[in-house]
Amino acid sequence: QVHLVESGGGAVQAGGSLRLSCASSESTPRTECIAWFRQAPGKEREGVVSIEDSGTTHYVDSVKGRFAISRGKSKNTVYLQMNNLAPEDTAMYYCAAGGWVVCGSWAATDFNYWGQGTQVTVSS
Repeated sequence: QVHLVESGGGAVQAGGSLRLSCASSESTPRTECIAWFRQAPGKEREGVVSIEDSGTTHYVDSVKGRFAISRGKSKNTVYLQMNNLAPEDTAMYYCAAGGWVVCGSWAATDFNYWGQGTQVTVSS
């Protein structure tokens, strides 16, 4: 069983920055793709960004130029740097893992492993 643990959430004002971390219990074919999803109250969970083991990244249009995903040296940790945050970024952010073939997919059902989530709140 893959365990994912998110950290780094918090409350910031619009225009501020946060860096989220996702620590995985393993670095195997089951975790070749690490993605960040978010879910705001009353809304569906949506994919935001993902990174392949190779370093290839995928972003949804709404976060391009503001968010950056990267892997740590050990590859077991993935970071999400979020800049110029806006109130519409407020959500619970979840880390998800799957094989490399699912990278670029924004369907939550394609990912087998999930963390517990970390809350991001952006005030205007």
